[in-house]
Amino acid sequence: MKKTQEFSGKDVDTAVKTACDSLSISKKELKYDVISTGASGIFGIVGRKDAVIKVVLPQNKADSSEKELEGIRSMVDEAFGQETRVTPSPSREQSSAAGSDSPVKRTPPPARNKPAPLPKKQEEPPPVEPKPERSTDHPAPASEEPAAPASAPASQATEPASQAPEPASPAPELAPEKETASPEPPPVVDVTQESIDLGVETLQKMANLITDDATVEAHTHRDHLTLKITGGNAGILIGRKGQTLDAMQFLTDKIINRKSEARVRVKVDVEGYIETRKSNLRHLAIKMAEKAKKTGKPATINQMSAQDRRIVHLALKDDNRVRTQSMGDGYYRRLVIFPKKKNSFAGKKRFKR
Repeated sequence: MKKTQEFSGKDVDTAVKTACDSLSISKKELKYDVISTGASGIFGIVGRKDAVIKVVLPQNKADSSEKELEGIRSMVDEAFGQETRVTPSPSREQSSAAGSDSPVKRTPPPARNKPAPLPKKQEEPPPVEPKPERSTDHPAPASEEPAAPASAPASQATEPASQAPEPASPAPELAPEKETASPEPPPVVDVTQESIDLGVETLQKMANLITDDATVEAHTHRDHLTLKITGGNAGILIGRKGQTLDAMQFLTDKIINRKSEARVRVKVDVEGYIETRKSNLRHLAIKMAEKAKKTGKPATINQMSAQDRRIVHLALKDDNRVRTQSMGDGYYRRLVIFPKKKNSFAGKKRFKR
């Protein structure tokens, strides 16, 4: 089979010249086929393609290239320790037929340095367990210990199987844990007369600074001290949403408990405002709860103090269809009433047969 090789150039003539120079033959001796004449493209820049020709290599050139390949292969085989395989070419076959019949001597490749085989490990015979000797004499006392064995596992193996295990020593009884006593609440102490006088005096001074003709009365029940203000301008004393009343109660509480040994719970009321406020908040809580249950959406009451939120929580505590939650930060927070989800089958109409 004739061997071919492709050459390219700017045009066909250039490709032919390149082939002649590469193969060292004249143009007359060159046999080639034009595969592509090439394209100049736009302005000789864009879309330009070279011309390509396929040249039939001469016989001597093909043989030389084959010899070079064989030389390369033999070098690679010697490098990796493989035997060289000589592929006879047509020219060699003719020369071998004409020449002597003596076989060609091939030099064997250098032997690889094989690693020496590892010495086989001598199989050690399994250790023979010595049989316990049964002595006819009386057994030695338990306090006497036998001679120390060579290793712990060997001593364990030499123990007779018939020997009964020693009874396990009873676990030491744990000492009963001392019950940690829960912190007891501080004892309830009745309000002292000193605290009553201090509270009345403090609240009277604040009321006189806000309005005229206001009188403070004190009522006690164990550790609770209720200070009621009568007369004067009740609206100013209460303030918007009871803010002024809450401020006076906060200051009076701090002043009394600063000098009192026991905790005193202080409450300030103006013209029965606290009871009226509780009644209004309970009514508002029930109304907003009914709205939440009817619409299925949460209802919100904005800007409520801690005392007012507690009143709403207690008012709806026994209602299983809603739940209450305080949300926000600060002293005044909003209280949200959430309707509880109903059963998935409740409220669905049954289809008539």
